Amino acid sequence: MTTSQATTRSTSRREWLVPAGLLLLSLVPALGGSVRLAELGSDPVLTAENARFVTQPLPVVVHIVCVTTYSMLGAFQFVPSLRRHRWHRLAGRVLALAGLGVALTGLWMTAFYDLPVKDTVVVNGMRYLVGTAMAVSIVLGVRAALRRDFVTHSAWMTRAYALAMGAGTQALLLGPFTAVAGAPGPVPNTIGMGLGWAINVAFAEWVIRRRRVRRTA
Repeated sequence: MTTSQATTRSTSRREWLVPAGLLLLSLVPALGGSVRLAELGSDPVLTAENARFVTQPLPVVVHIVCVTTYSMLGAFQFVPSLRRHRWHRLAGRVLALAGLGVALTGLWMTAFYDLPVKDTVVVNGMRYLVGTAMAVSIVLGVRAALRRDFVTHSAWMTRAYALAMGAGTQALLLGPFTAVAGAPGPVPNTIGMGLGWAINVAFAEWVIRRRRVRRTA
């Protein structure tokens, strides 16, 4: 194997590290969504925890299908070699619709579901902010792509994806807490939810800034 071939193979491996990590991050929410769908399809016993989903299943079903599609298919949009192919554009059309489905159903559920006590006014306020910001980011990203401004398009779509992946980061933060101390109360839940979104937003802005520096260099 020549040095050039070895370098190409090493680069090819590295470019798949990011989507692999994103797929792992989306796995816990996807599994949770699958369990919820299975429950709704099995004539469940009505409880305080599932009553809102059983009585109004359509929004949560659409939300789960959209967020699973968006998080898992979206991970492959971060593979540089795939962005040079038609697949990236075709997948992007699906992802724009799925992402809007995630944001709009999330806003609907926050507004109309009877949410648990642990979901404080602060958490619900953050949900409104995140859902709105995600929908706006997708619309701006699509508009930028139509103008063939792919730098701006990439930045807005990265922000939207980071917001959608908040559930994965929140699971990483609140999962260990739940395992040690039991189900989190309103205050720990609020802190964990807020940190999950904040970490993702900060990381997205770091990625966007890093791309700009690379292009400048």
